Amino acid sequence: MIAHRAGTADFPENTVRAIDGALTHKVDMMWLSVQVSRDGVPVLYRPADLATLTDGAGKVADHDVAELTALNAGYQFKDASGAYPYRTHPTPLPTLEEALRRVPLRMGVLLDMKSADAQVLAPAIAKTLDALQGQGRPEWQRVRFYSTEKPNLDAMVSYPQARLFEDRDATRTRLVTSRLVGECLNPPQAAAWAAFELRRDVTVSEKFTLGEGLSPVKRALMWDQDAAACFHTRPQVRTVLIGIETKDDYATAWGLDAHAVLTDSPQRMMKIKNEAHPPPR
Repeated sequence: MIAHRAGTADFPENTVRAIDGALTHKVDMMWLSVQVSRDGVPVLYRPADLATLTDGAGKVADHDVAELTALNAGYQFKDASGAYPYRTHPTPLPTLEEALRRVPLRMGVLLDMKSADAQVLAPAIAKTLDALQGQGRPEWQRVRFYSTEKPNLDAMVSYPQARLFEDRDATRTRLVTSRLVGECLNPPQAAAWAAFELRRDVTVSEKFTLGEGLSPVKRALMWDQDAAACFHTRPQVRTVLIGIETKDDYATAWGLDAHAVLTDSPQRMMKIKNEAHPPPR
């Protein structure tokens, strides 16, 4: 069980408060979103505009780290009653270093690279991991990098110790080919990690001589047994299914031999997991 943005449905996402909450619910791994400040410090934040989640505004890259860490990252978070509890009990926007120090060393961390400038973000992350590694912390060994933008992953290739997810274009193309054509296209290399949504809104485009036709499909099932078998052609491939929030979807992911599921609510999903597979006494 992986806490998506440290548990974005339970607590303000990508905060120390969310990390602590996910740990309380005994998740297995932590997924964190990372951008870089104007002065080159990686921080945890996902949206393009600070106003989306905080009491600030503008882009992360336009602010120094001192300005960013002074913001309330829980300012826009609503609880179940519709109230804003973190406006009176602020939770700061954390640096990547602060977050990594909060996550136990035994736990894997998946970093979702969100900055538009990969050539700035990658060295900043590497500098942070190198500094922690120099203090005896095995950060390079437990961190794995993901991004929807291939240039972000490409920028990490120059760091030989970096462990990467397969790029999303390759994962999506293989899934679509399996589902629509019934072929297993270029299975992942041994020990690769791949992540994609179990269900996803998609649009099928058909080209004509004088135009095109579009067919939107809501919550299309991206995986089936054949697709999962294709991904697991070679040994030790790890598939992570994104957007698992219900008992039925958890059972589906289990049946597809997923290595892990990514959930917004560790509080809800760990209960479902433990009901399906009680931990040993």
